[in-house]
Amino acid sequence: MRQASAVEGDAKERGARTYVYLVSAVAALGGLLFGFDTAVINGAIVFLRRDFHLSDFQTEWAAGSLLLGCVIGAFAGGSLSDRLGRKKLLLAAASIFVLSAFGAALPKNLAEFIAARLLGGLAIGVVSALSPLYIAEISPPSIRGRLVTLNQLAIVTGILCAFFINWLLASLGPHSWRWMFMAASVPSLVFFFSLLAVPESPRWLIQRSRLKEAVTILSWLCGDEQAPLQVEEIRKTIAEEQAYSLSALLRPPLRHPTMIAVTLAVLSQVTGINTIMYYGSVIFTEQVKSQGAFSALGANVIIGAVNFAGTILALLFIDRLGRKPLLMFSAGGMGISLTAIGFAFLVHPAPSTLILGLILSYVACFAVGLGPGSWLLMSELFPTPVRGRAMSIATLSLWVACLVVTLTFLSLVSLLGASEAFGIYALLCAVAFFFVWKFTPETKGKALEQIERLWVGHQG
Repeated sequence: MRQASAVEGDAKERGARTYVYLVSAVAALGGLLFGFDTAVINGAIVFLRRDFHLSDFQTEWAAGSLLLGCVIGAFAGGSLSDRLGRKKLLLAAASIFVLSAFGAALPKNLAEFIAARLLGGLAIGVVSALSPLYIAEISPPSIRGRLVTLNQLAIVTGILCAFFINWLLASLGPHSWRWMFMAASVPSLVFFFSLLAVPESPRWLIQRSRLKEAVTILSWLCGDEQAPLQVEEIRKTIAEEQAYSLSALLRPPLRHPTMIAVTLAVLSQVTGINTIMYYGSVIFTEQVKSQGAFSALGANVIIGAVNFAGTILALLFIDRLGRKPLLMFSAGGMGISLTAIGFAFLVHPAPSTLILGLILSYVACFAVGLGPGSWLLMSELFPTPVRGRAMSIATLSLWVACLVVTLTFLSLVSLLGASEAFGIYALLCAVAFFFVWKFTPETKGKALEQIERLWVGHQG
């Protein structure tokens, strides 16, 4: 009898874990759309620029409008999810993704296109914070880290899919950009209908005193025995959070990790990664004159594949080698690659194979360190009661920095030249290297409580 009961218990536990993986995979589709919608502009912008006869300034706004929406969505997403619930807001974001895909595919002018992309940015801003938060809230502690990394993997998968689809659709002619944006409607609809089958966050339900529903959902997620224990743990955490105000992040001892998290978020963007992710096809078609649109989009696919592979390597080695060594290697490698790219652009005509190789080196260095490593450190530096709010501030800083780079890159190239523009980003990589070396702690192998004790005694 006992053996039968044990077997039945194991079966329930396996079933609960499978259910958690499925629910997390659905939430991670938000990350895939995040990656796809931010990267699809790279291939589409070449055709859009020609179709609407855009200036550099107009092209920057065509690319940057999405990011302005991201800033707004990231800023509003936290409070809206607390009011409406995680599931309802994710469903709203999925609906907006669908509307944005059609709106960006069917505009008659630049203003309509910008409005559609701004709308899509709102959805990205919401899911960039809410998808990993939702996954963390429905995951058992033993596999939470593994499941949250699904979101980062989904983002780089979305970027790779966008580059590949752009390349496939480029042969459709000058209006192929419309089909590129329309392609996003398929995963958006899958995301919406899949979300209908997932539960609300038990943590949000407990915050709303809906304990019976929370216990039922936790039973599905972690089994009948663990559900009451999880309820008590969540209630304790919520009580601790209420003891902290937002202003606590600006006072010692939390001011120091806040400075580190925000600075890393900004440096991960101002070192230039999105000049490649958003304007790669423009760089190849307009700065490397030997490259046509189809060849440029093919180069983007290779860049996306290297970004994907580098992210996988980071996930495999960041716990073995440590955060700080990888971040320093990343910033140093990016700076060397950008310096070499700057010198390569001084040659006329610019050597396309050399520039592609150097860009791949730059992207690989970013993907194995500063990309995923910044997000990981941002999530580790803070005590549990303020982690969500601290991550919101760091994420908002990241989107603002990304917007600034996107709205200035083409103007910077026009004003100074491609060589000088990449030289500026190389200098910022040196700043990132110094900042990580001087101010960023190593968190490898440390419990969150040990990391929290690092800040005791810091007065700035």
